[in-house]
Amino acid sequence: METDRARPAQNAGEREMLTGWLEHHRGILIWKCEDLTAEQLRRRAAPPSTLSLLGLVRHMARVERWWFRQVFLGEDVPVLYDGSADDDVVFDEVDQADPAGAFNAFQQECAVSRQVVAQAPNLDVLSKQASEHTGQPWSLRWILTHVIEEYARHNGHADLLRERVDGRTGQY
Repeated sequence: METDRARPAQNAGEREMLTGWLEHHRGILIWKCEDLTAEQLRRRAAPPSTLSLLGLVRHMARVERWWFRQVFLGEDVPVLYDGSADDDVVFDEVDQADPAGAFNAFQQECAVSRQVVAQAPNLDVLSKQASEHTGQPWSLRWILTHVIEEYARHNGHADLLRERVDGRTGQY
């Protein structure tokens, strides 16, 4: 399976540029997980860290749902991988987690996020949910930029995790 990691056009409009970078980073995360066994996907970075590639996939599915559905649309959908008892449940509870289920949830949340962005009339549209800290809503532009930042940070982790699993490295 060849994962699409194409970079966005160098001279695109703002929406195309932001969604292009988001797709690029989604592809990188999947690429870093390709051709690995369930055990390899669950492998931790190094104690005391609980980071694993499977944990990152679960985390990013949760991030996609949180920002695009719960915050932006204000949907009353349950949090993926309930962390009420453990904030790091997506990382801590991977030993018995189903990789196929995690990748399916990730793909589903990305598909919904794509629809949310495509249906918004512009990037200035504000979220239904406001920040607990400022009381202000977020623009779709801010959310897209933040989610890209989240992927970029975690794809750095994914690169190191993959190298630890089988030595595979590669440029984004």
